[in-house]
Amino acid sequence: MQYTFLSATILLVLITDPIGNIPIFANALRPVAPERRARVILREILIAFALLLTFMFVGEGFLRVMNLSELALQIGGGVILFLIALRMVFPPASSAEEQQLAEPLIVPLAVPAIAGPSALATVLLLVSQQPERRLEWIGALCVTMAISAVVLVSAERIQRVIGTRLVTAVERLMGLVLVSVAVEMLLRGIKTFVVQLMKG
Repeated sequence: MQYTFLSATILLVLITDPIGNIPIFANALRPVAPERRARVILREILIAFALLLTFMFVGEGFLRVMNLSELALQIGGGVILFLIALRMVFPPASSAEEQQLAEPLIVPLAVPAIAGPSALATVLLLVSQQPERRLEWIGALCVTMAISAVVLVSAERIQRVIGTRLVTAVERLMGLVLVSVAVEMLLRGIKTFVVQLMKG
């Protein structure tokens, strides 16, 4: 599947899911003083950006070391995306989580809320399919992180203005789009695999 700068950006935004992360960030930042929350959010986004950027540069070497083909990565990435998308469309019942008493660092905000397995697999896939366009993918990642920063820093205002129900509805709509992307990735991967079998 060939991506453009725009389609890669949209895909990364859908996967990092800033709207869906609003409740996670709101819960994790409760112990943090209100005037400090924006700085904590920006720090966590920078950590997630650094991790995803690292994967963009070491991704090809990682594939070689693990002896993985691009086709396996594409099908595996499609499966992961599909499972993530299903959780967005049909979220699990919320359980009473332990109250966090300290300021969050890296976990659970940078990883896995922003730079989760699906985001890492996606940047790996983008670079492995079209390594010559690495600068474009870095640009797409920068735009994605900027969108996440704006949404998450404004999270409390967004929740007040549009309400929790609309936030949930938007997340499920994004999940539905992501299901379609995941199915497309799987179908293309299976088609390539069948063609290789026929030739072999």
